[in-house]
Amino acid sequence: MGAMQLVEPNLHRVDVQSRQMLFHVPSSSLFELDALSRDLLALFDQHDKVDRSTLATLEAHHKAEAIEETLDELKLLEVIQEPGAPVQINPKPQKVTRFPLTTVVLNVNTGCNLSCTYCYKEDLTTPSQGQKMGYDTAVRSIEMLLSESPDQPRYNVVFFGGEPLSNMPLIRDVVAYCEQRFAELDAEVDFTLTTNATMLNEALVDWLDAHRFGLTISMDGPKALHDKNRITVGGQGTYDVVRRKVEMLLSRYRSRPVGCRVTLTRGVTDVERIFEHLHHELGFAEVGFGPVTSGDIAAYNLTEEELVKVFTGMKRLGERYYEAAREGRSLGFGNMHQLLSDMHEGNKKLLPCGAGVGLLAVDHEGGLNLCHRFTGSDLPLFGDVKQGIDKPRLAEFVEQRLDRSGTGCETCHIRNLCSGGCYHESYAKYGDPTRPTYHYCDLMRDWVDFGIHTYSRIMFDNPGFFDSHVSPRRSA
Repeated sequence: MGAMQLVEPNLHRVDVQSRQMLFHVPSSSLFELDALSRDLLALFDQHDKVDRSTLATLEAHHKAEAIEETLDELKLLEVIQEPGAPVQINPKPQKVTRFPLTTVVLNVNTGCNLSCTYCYKEDLTTPSQGQKMGYDTAVRSIEMLLSESPDQPRYNVVFFGGEPLSNMPLIRDVVAYCEQRFAELDAEVDFTLTTNATMLNEALVDWLDAHRFGLTISMDGPKALHDKNRITVGGQGTYDVVRRKVEMLLSRYRSRPVGCRVTLTRGVTDVERIFEHLHHELGFAEVGFGPVTSGDIAAYNLTEEELVKVFTGMKRLGERYYEAAREGRSLGFGNMHQLLSDMHEGNKKLLPCGAGVGLLAVDHEGGLNLCHRFTGSDLPLFGDVKQGIDKPRLAEFVEQRLDRSGTGCETCHIRNLCSGGCYHESYAKYGDPTRPTYHYCDLMRDWVDFGIHTYSRIMFDNPGFFDSHVSPRRSA
């Protein structure tokens, strides 16, 4: 064996209790290092290059044959290599020619009966001025989905707004069309919808339940926090009506768990108090937090100090998640559950999400956007449902994000979990959706390290938790 050296961008080590875990960056896999592996990697830490004579120092404690076997394993993982040998840290830049859509987001109405102070929707209007999607546009969207990605076993149709429930006639018609159309193709279709809950009633809840909608409610916590930003067009707080609607919904909705999405803005950082109210008091199955860091109205963006408070609180919630998992219970903390799901499944994300590849959003006129957050923005469209996808332009965008060379993501150890961050965050912060979201990289790295630590402890203490609670959540 010639001299060898570490491929540092491909490994990341985290100490967990008295053990050391190796996070294998290329595969997003996690391994516990045995004594030999730890000693061997420590040797590489001490020397730029390790040769046969250097390795001999380990033979006082480890058998030569075992050392060779471990070296071979580390070579296969591309964690060590010969000095100067080529190693592909990231996939080679590739041409994008296919857009395997499985999800289409229908922005069914720009109108909303609320006037939330922090709303990012650039095409948002009042109810009286709402621009509603027509049935023909919706059907063309579904047919575009099928033509771009035929023969898939499962598709997802998302209804968004504004407030999507303000265009229920269209939603009912689209559901009827889809259920017949996808049944003819022997394919399943999921319907999902995010709503402010104010327009729910018992009959509507029962209809949504019958069609197995995946529901997410936008709610920001206890009354004082919710009413701070989630107000009517006339400026009134909405907590009281939303709570009544949520209690009715949760008392009769049976087909799927109902989740809650919380928006954190300046001055709103107490994630533990918010979670306690929404999960334990109101009964949402899962609560997820979305910190605002680059909204159009700077006054609502969390400060750096507030972001630190938010992530600190999320880590405390993560400790509670661990304690519940150790006892065989799943705590409905969405951010932690998602992170651990990615680790458990070994997800290797070349892109931050499916936007532009597996998902496109259709505005009320039929224009194609990367996702629902871009409808109404100044970012040029990527085609429309009549003419189809502007594939050259969309391919150019996706290829830019796939190419990590010369970016801070190139050697980052969370590059295959974060993948540069949200396109719209970058667009709002820098005016460029292709640029990674550098403004909270350190916090994200710390969050992922905390996730590695938590995942490892659960695997040590109750490995069956993942089969019981993580995999079933994904399939649901």
